[in-house]
Amino acid sequence: MHLRLTDQELATLVEMVSLAANVASWNHKETAAGKIAEFEDLESKILEKAGHSGLADWIEFDEESRRFRIREEIEQRLFYSECYEEFRNESFWDELAIRLADRDLARAIGYHAWEKLSEEERRARTASLEKRYWDEFSNNGVERVIVVAPPGEG
Repeated sequence: MHLRLTDQELATLVEMVSLAANVASWNHKETAAGKIAEFEDLESKILEKAGHSGLADWIEFDEESRRFRIREEIEQRLFYSECYEEFRNESFWDELAIRLADRDLARAIGYHAWEKLSEEERRARTASLEKRYWDEFSNNGVERVIVVAPPGEG
């Protein structure tokens, strides 16, 4: 297969595959290792070709990983880095709000009753709690989050 890409399309493709490989690398399941390697191998292959096709100043070979990568100084100013950081940030706060709301619901109705609910039922019942947590974190970050250890644990 042959693709004809403009310089801008090639740059966008390089960013897209690097974003995908970065996101995939967060999957720590043992069963994911093979697919992550496929993502990384394809990323390296595309970056190598891009380096020979006008993006040589973007690409370097990393001896340690034995793969091509985007140079760090270039990566920091690319759109995909902004997308990746925003994804990580939003995912963290969203997951934290959901988990805390789920914990509160389980405490309120009991773990066995909570366990019998479907994901949709849980989300419906925790929507207001999730919003409360989301508002709290949006306004204050973790400034007012406190971990209270059970008696005897510190």
